[in-house]
Amino acid sequence: MRRLARALGGAALGLLRVLATLLILLDEAVRPLYRPLLRWISGLQIVRRVEAWIGALPRLAVLLLLAIPFLIAEPLKIISLVLIARGQIVTGGVALGLAHLASFLIVERIYRAGEAQLLSYGWLAFVIGRLGALRNLVLGWVRRQSLYIAARRFAVETRLRAAMLWRRLRA
Repeated sequence: MRRLARALGGAALGLLRVLATLLILLDEAVRPLYRPLLRWISGLQIVRRVEAWIGALPRLAVLLLLAIPFLIAEPLKIISLVLIARGQIVTGGVALGLAHLASFLIVERIYRAGEAQLLSYGWLAFVIGRLGALRNLVLGWVRRQSLYIAARRFAVETRLRAAMLWRRLRA
């Protein structure tokens, strides 16, 4: 019985390693795509004005304002998954991607604009600190995995080859 439990625990840990590694690799692959978009959006004059307005709000108002994107985007994510399950893969996938992008961009801007007010809540500062520490722990663990190391090496080599090909095409 203990052998079975140990084998199941080992299999679960192996699956967790693969899933965490794949999710972090996906995040690192997509980050270069959304980071320029985030910089562009945060440079817009209207966004700066809204951020200044948010920065002047009381902390409860910022907290409530931060909840709004979650109340809209999270149900949309579930609906998107239902669409995908019903076979509407493109529609559901696009809706899911847009829901993630919108919630990420909006939540990021609201959080950054009202960070000082939000972190004045001791419980929220504690939770955000613990989540950051957990994220760093998981990232460190994943980055030591052979799958991650191999994928990063492949990505670096692919970028170098693409750069060399680009230089040849331009010459």
